[in-house]
Amino acid sequence: MKRILLAAIVMFSAFQLNAQSPQTDITKVLKFTNDNYNMGTIAYGKPTEFNVDIENISASPITLENVMVGCGCTTPKYTKGSVIAPGAHAIVTLGFNGSAVGNFSKNATLFFSGNLVKQVSFYGVGAQ
Repeated sequence: MKRILLAAIVMFSAFQLNAQSPQTDITKVLKFTNDNYNMGTIAYGKPTEFNVDIENISASPITLENVMVGCGCTTPKYTKGSVIAPGAHAIVTLGFNGSAVGNFSKNATLFFSGNLVKQVSFYGVGAQ
């Protein structure tokens, strides 16, 4: 019983420490280009892509761990686990299959080392 109580206290303490850790402001370590991209008017069913440029403006290397998209109509291209050295750039290419008529807005979430997370978006108009 003492072991269970001790384990519960240790887990609760670790959770509290993690919950109270200050979150790093991603804009102080990474600079994004095209993180809110306007695709303009695209033809229905015509796939298109654009690049999100990521520059490491910190003094430490940062790893791009994962990219998650909001739906199956969006496809990411990136190198999982790629290390972005200080001053270096990385590219995430986001593709859209063009399956929209009218206004559309899509999102992708980029996950980096150090619990850094960035949501990028793109939008436009699908025309028939």
